[in-house]
Parts: sequence; C-alpha cells; structure tokens
Amino acid sequence: MEGLNMVMEKEQIIQMINDGKTALGIELGSTRIKAVLIDDNHQPIASGGHDWENSLIDGVWTYDLEEVWVGVQDSYQKMVTDVEDKFGVKLSKVGAIGISAMMHGYIVFDQDDQQLVPFRTWRNNITGEASKALTDLFQYPVPQRWSIAHLYQAILNGEEHVSRINYLTTLEGYVHWKLTGEKVLGIGDVAGMFPVDLNTHDYHARMIEQFNTLAADNNMPWKVQDILPKALVAGQDAGRLTREGAKLLDPTGLLQPGIIMCPPEGDAGTGMVATNSVAARTGNVSAGTSVFAMIVLEKELSKVYSEIDLVATPSGKLVAMAHSNNCTSDLNAWVNLFDETLKAFGVEVDQTTLFKTLYTKALEGDADAGGLLSYGYLSGEHMTHFEEGRPLFVRSSQNHFNLANFMRANLYTSLGALKIGLDILLKGEGVQLDKILGHGGLFKTKGVGQRFLSAAVNAPVTVMETAGEGGAWGVALLAAYLKNKQEGETLEQYLDERVFGSQKGETLSATDEDVEGFERFMETYKSGLAIERAAVENHR
Repeated sequence: MEGLNMVMEKEQIIQMINDGKTALGIELGSTRIKAVLIDDNHQPIASGGHDWENSLIDGVWTYDLEEVWVGVQDSYQKMVTDVEDKFGVKLSKVGAIGISAMMHGYIVFDQDDQQLVPFRTWRNNITGEASKALTDLFQYPVPQRWSIAHLYQAILNGEEHVSRINYLTTLEGYVHWKLTGEKVLGIGDVAGMFPVDLNTHDYHARMIEQFNTLAADNNMPWKVQDILPKALVAGQDAGRLTREGAKLLDPTGLLQPGIIMCPPEGDAGTGMVATNSVAARTGNVSAGTSVFAMIVLEKELSKVYSEIDLVATPSGKLVAMAHSNNCTSDLNAWVNLFDETLKAFGVEVDQTTLFKTLYTKALEGDADAGGLLSYGYLSGEHMTHFEEGRPLFVRSSQNHFNLANFMRANLYTSLGALKIGLDILLKGEGVQLDKILGHGGLFKTKGVGQRFLSAAVNAPVTVMETAGEGGAWGVALLAAYLKNKQEGETLEQYLDERVFGSQKGETLSATDEDVEGFERFMETYKSGLAIERAAVENHR
C-alpha cells in the first residue's frame, strides 16, 4: 500500500508540474545560491544550489555581477535536473517565481544600464560618517549597511560616479529587474534602503525631502525617489518573466516567459515568512554567515538606537532588527582546522558528522564556557562599533581549557553581538514575544544552537522541520501567496492556515544554569572588547 501511495503522490506532483501549479523561489545568500520548487501544498519537491563567496577588493566586500548569473543559472539548472531525476519531467513552466537575496548594499547603474561601481555588500562598514549624519538628520536609525548610507557616503567622498546614477537597487532588486524589466522591490528590503512610512507603504516623505536638500546642496542632478525602486507589499503583482529574462534564467530555452513574479524580498523578509514570524509579538533568528533577529513590534520604540534597525515584514508591519555581521564564518574555520588535523592522521570524516560531533561536544562544557573568550569578527561589527575585525581567541591560565568549552565559547560568541541588540529590545524596551523561531546553518545540529539561542534570549526557541529550507522556500511561499491568495486574505492568514497549520516544530528551553552561564560569558565578552580593539589597531 505504501508503494502505491508513493506512485500516486508522484503522479499528482507530475500533474502539478505540468499544470503550472508550482512556485519557484531563488535566494542569493552570502555563501550559497539556492533554488527551491514547491508544490501546491507548499512542500519542496526539488532544489538546486551553487556555492559562491564574496571578495575583498580595494577594501570593499563585493561580488561580480557576472558571478550572480553563473550562480543563478547553475542553481536553476540543478533544480531542473532534480525535477527530471525524480519525476521524469523536463521543466518548462512554473506557476509563480520569487527572488530573494541578502539585504541592503549598493548597486548603481547609469542611464544606459551600465554598472557604475562594484557592488558594495551589506558586509561593508565603510559608511560610518554618512550613517551618523543621516541618523541625526532624520532622527531615525540609518545603519551603515543601508543603501542610502552608501549613497550619501559616496557623495561625501566626492566619488565621480554619483552624479550619473540613474538607478540604485539591492541584489534581489537587480536580479528581478533583469528578469522582468520592472524596477520594484518588496517593502521589507525597501525599508533597508531608505526609511519607510508604514502607513503609506512607501518611502518616508519628510526624509525624502530632507535627503533631496542634501543632494541638491552637493549639486546632484537627480531626486532620490527617482533613482530608487518602487515599493511593493506581499501579494502585489511585480511583473512577468520576459522572454529575455527566461533566457537569462534558463539559457537552454526551455523555460517559458510570462510567469507571474512576486515582489523581490531581502533574506530577512523571507526568513520571517519561512518561520511564520510575520505577526506582532513573533520573532525569528537567522544564523549563518551573519546573524540577525527580526522582532515584529506592537508599537514604535521609545527612542533611536544605533544598534537597532527599524524595517518591515513583507506585508508592511514594523520590525525591529538586531543584526550582527559575524556569526558562523570563524566557527566554520575552526571546524575546518579540526578536519585538516584528522586528515593529517589519515582519518576521513564527512562534514555533517564533523559538525554534529563538535557542536554536540559543546553541550558538555561549563555553563560559562569555562571563562574562555572568542570573537569571530572576520569583518567589522556594527553592533559593537568595529569597522574592521580580527578573529580572536583568548584565555587565561586559570580558565578551564578543553574541547567542550572551546566549542561552547565559539558557539556562544557567534550570538554575542546579536545578544547585545536583543537585550536592548527585550530588557531595555520590554518588547513582548509570544514565540521566537530559529533557522539557518547554526541550527542544523539538533538541540545545540537552539539551546544556546534560548539561553541568550531566556525564552523557548522553536525550530521548524522546514527551517533548513531557508529563504529560498520563504520567497517561494511569497510567490505562491501572490498566485493563490483569495480576496482579502492577508499574508498572516495564508501562512497560518494554508502553510503552517500542519507543520511540526521542536521547542527547546535552556536551563537556568545555561541562562546564567551565558550572562557571565557576556560580561567577559563586553569587557574583552578592548582586547579586540587592540588587535584591530596593532595587527595587520
């Protein structure tokens, strides 16, 4: 009977594919581009991925836009191959498409659609002067990652290209534009380009005029609203895949044009969707190369905090975002060092087993990691005011130095800068949370990253079975919402009733000892920032 059910399910999926009842999500993450195809039950049925990495060129973290298309095409083709291997179907159409990518940053083009300067990613902490000036001017937090901070810093730097800008967008806005011809962006990442008015779901009018005055004072020939993408909310039509776009996505020519596309969104927005964290009093933490918490607020914060971004859900609700540039990169480097050590002894261990073993070992450590201290600052860290970073491990002769504490310290520190921001919200502002969900690479090893996040926030943390699907699945859900929603059906209703009603998750709470231990670790972390500062200033 089980075999018969599998055959029937396979035939149903084949019919869905042939009828165009699927949705495709593509997300360009920091280290991986992923394509996920979902069925009309919102379950992933095929996927493909492409690894890539940013480059530090002339002091700027960047990706070449040619690499974007190599990666997008490769992940799409691998997904197509997965479909054919599983279902014997050559994919030529899907029901709807969504594009997501890492938020913020600076990609600018002239009137001939030629890129003016290399893509400046979220990872760059090179806009401190502009960030402070705009925060003071607007009386609204403008982090260094935001597109408007990059733009104003380029003006302050006297960069020649600025007067020739015709279009400024983010990475997913760029990809969507090339696939559809539409210069649009979802409200979640629009709010990471320039402050928005959540009553109008558009750029904040007063701040637009304030910035235009600055631009005019510097002899800029454009108005800022004319060079930014149009803001859209979830469920709005964001255009159709053009013939040129179809060929760009699928150079084999099989993919048909005309497919409806949802507003492109940043990885924070798709992470909220993928964890069903789009309603007030919900939150999620995405932990990978960077780590950020998104907390959907019931009201405005009492004052401006430089450590906290104010952004939006894909449907336009106010969100407090605590973002740390550094999370697992240095942690991964240590794991790779252990891998290299094993290989030197002729021992081969697959990556999944290696990570699981080392992460799980951390559970045996002291609650405060034995006094060991680590900073995984591969790049600068906005939350603790570092323009550059130096990965660092520190201990005294009295500390309890063993493998369990070493791993625990490195896992704790991956959440250290984030906790500083979360403490502002949860302790300082008294923000209330009904639930918080974790997703991303840090949570792949069951019960480890989840437990330590619970210790950091002193609240239960849930990881869904689908958490590993991440933002590509999240933006596929946004595409499905656009295609399938009923009149008046909100995104929150759609996710609650149609997507997550049957989803299973595992909730875990840290022990009191874990919570107290993490707090002791953070005392050491904060006082040790002077050591990190000395390393930045004295080690090249």
